[in-house]
Order: sequence, then structure tokens, then C-alpha cells
Amino acid sequence: MSDFLPKEVREGLELARKRGLLAKSRLRVHADDKVYPVLRFRDDGFVLDAENAPHLRGLVDIYDGARHLYQCLIVASEEEAGEMNYEFKWHTEALDRPPLDFYRDENAPVALLT
Repeated sequence: MSDFLPKEVREGLELARKRGLLAKSRLRVHADDKVYPVLRFRDDGFVLDAENAPHLRGLVDIYDGARHLYQCLIVASEEEAGEMNYEFKWHTEALDRPPLDFYRDENAPVALLT
């Protein structure tokens, strides 16, 4: 059906689709003191707008608003239809506290009263 539409209308529809994706997503990629909005997030990577995002590679952080979600090592995989796909080499959840180096029992008391 899009073959029958004029080029300007198709470009307008594509621009509206990208704006809608950006408005819905709160996810942002922080790399080298720059922030890029995420269009889509998948289990094996994420998608950014190709116009605004360079070929990122290396360590990046992913935020949901102000909440730090993941620390990732990424590589740019391919550009398709104005979108840049990035794949994770690895990604780990960001914690708000340091990891424990011992086992904490679920039924252990929180504090001891004397």
C-alpha cells in the first residue's frame, strides 16, 4: 500500500512513527557524556535512531528516566530503515548497593536488641 503514497507522505508517516516511539520510551543510552533515546529495547540489544546516534561501541549505561538499569558492552550491528541496531556483548543489572560476598539468610534478624 505504501507504494501508492507520494514520497512526502511516506516520509511524514515515518517521521510520525519515530516521534511516537521516542515519546513512549523513557529508556536512554549514556555514552561518553552524551545521551541517546532508545526506540526499542530487546533481550539481545536495542535500537536507536540512525540520524542521532553514531556507531557506538564499548561500555554504555542504560537508564529509565533517572534510574540506572544496566551497564553494557555493545557493538553496532546494522543500520536498517533509518534505525541503528546494537547488540550486547554482555549486560549486567546495575545495583544500588555493592554486591555481597557472603550468604545472607532470609530469616536472619535485621538488628539485635540488647
